[in-house]
Amino acid sequence: MFSSRSSSRASRLFISAALAASTLVPAMAQAEPRRPECIAPAQPGGGFDLTCRLAQTGMRESKALQRPMRIVYMPGGIGAVAYNSIITQRPADGSAIAAFSSGSLLNLAQGKFGKYSVDDVRWLATVGADYGVAVVRADSPHQDLKGLMAAFKEDPSKIVLGAGGSIGSQDWMKAALTARAAGVDYKKMRFVAFEGGGEAVTALRGGHVQAFMGDAAEAVTMLDGGAPIRVLAVFHSERLPGKLADVPTAAEQGFNIEWPIIRGFYVGPKVSDADYQWWKKAFDKAMATPEFSKAQAQLGLMPFNKTGAELDSYVKARTQHYTELATSFDLIK
Repeated sequence: MFSSRSSSRASRLFISAALAASTLVPAMAQAEPRRPECIAPAQPGGGFDLTCRLAQTGMRESKALQRPMRIVYMPGGIGAVAYNSIITQRPADGSAIAAFSSGSLLNLAQGKFGKYSVDDVRWLATVGADYGVAVVRADSPHQDLKGLMAAFKEDPSKIVLGAGGSIGSQDWMKAALTARAAGVDYKKMRFVAFEGGGEAVTALRGGHVQAFMGDAAEAVTMLDGGAPIRVLAVFHSERLPGKLADVPTAAEQGFNIEWPIIRGFYVGPKVSDADYQWWKKAFDKAMATPEFSKAQAQLGLMPFNKTGAELDSYVKARTQHYTELATSFDLIK
């Protein structure tokens, strides 16, 4: 029979052993969220959905995340509802990451997310760069960007441009830059805003808009799905690889239009350093794999992999650039 002293000593030894064993468990495994989820701030089918699906695939293929990650759709305000929800309702929730794009930063630059600014969340990771594209229906009379521009300049009222964003959004900016390149006063262009890229494409297919100012990744997904569309131009300095390799740039067709789009994630402002670092390391691990690079290419994304402090600095500098651009279009008084 053990004495109370022996029993106490055995208990201490057991606790010490348990603690020692726990230190052998990798830190990432200890901090892994129990119910990981990715918030896409729009309806299914648009760029935010693609961003979450890329993270979902990358985490699974790299085994950086052992549990399945679900996608939660939270449309409203072109990202504003999700941004406000994370800050006010889930500020310390380390299980949720939310998708953002350059459009999100553009809206923040214009104060469209309410009282919150670029400093009110923790910027986590980017998973690639996308580029603007001009898209028409497959049966459109406009065979190239020159043809669309000529019709646009002849009568701006007959070319309705649609996109997944309101006035001042990145898609509106692409349309405004297109109008400017065509020699048309951007204030005279007809622009129809939709909640997401999926809705804009539906309107294009229905003939309610004549051109869709979207993103390359969205266009690739549409083409893969058999959508009857034609991509007229890529708004980048050089052609993109993959399925859009044959699509000429706007510059090749005589128009100086360039619009890069970054895609990534943020977390709540009070998420612990341990949870934040777990996600950072998980993204670093995932993005270092060939499987992730393959998934990026399949979605029409170019490598643009930044995490942590490097991304935070980039986001804030980019937001300042958008503030200046918005001011030039009289969007900020």
